[in-house]
Amino acid sequence: MIIKKLPNYERPYEKLEIYGEENLSNLELLAIIIKNGTKEESALALAQKVLDLGNNCSKIDITFLDELSIQELTQIKGIGKVKAIQLKAVCELAKRIGKPIYAKKIVIKGSQDVANLFMKELASTKREIAKLLILNNKNVVIKIKNISFGGQNFVMIDPKDIFTEVIKMQAQRIILIHNHPSGDPTPSKEDIILTNRINEASMLLGISFLDHVIIGNNNYESVFSIMRKKGLF
Repeated sequence: MIIKKLPNYERPYEKLEIYGEENLSNLELLAIIIKNGTKEESALALAQKVLDLGNNCSKIDITFLDELSIQELTQIKGIGKVKAIQLKAVCELAKRIGKPIYAKKIVIKGSQDVANLFMKELASTKREIAKLLILNNKNVVIKIKNISFGGQNFVMIDPKDIFTEVIKMQAQRIILIHNHPSGDPTPSKEDIILTNRINEASMLLGISFLDHVIIGNNNYESVFSIMRKKGLF
């Protein structure tokens, strides 16, 4: 597809100007970032090759881009080091825009605060993503750490990955968060088992494990609350 042969209103740059960025596809937005194609392929064609590196390329789920390295991106013919660096820079800017946590103090008073912090990011994600909130002794968030990126129906979390960072930071409190792509935040048997494992490890290390919050489709559940109601905690 040669961009110059497209009608003006279908070209990515012009389309964004006319209709607004929210109406462009992932393909079109990436083409704008890539900017120039090669003699053989247009920027749109190169953008499609980048999207092909991900399993789920819906309008919402494009988070796999953040996981790609510069080396992986440059394996695509037509994506050189400069374009790869530009893509990585845009990913980092997107993360910083979505997480203004470093600019202000965020105090967590309960599971609702946790849900409010992550609902927009995780509610529509098509795969399970686990994150860790690291807090000081006043429940002020001092870091958000990505723990695991799973598939559609699972998330692999190693307690070692959780506590290594916490111990290094000499933090006192943690909260685990992950989403259910199905939209139903009800804890699974595996979620309960994982929560128990992390709780046991945290007690041995003298770290307060405050909650495990599961994000669904604009709703959430506190695993701690459910386990207490069932007498499991």
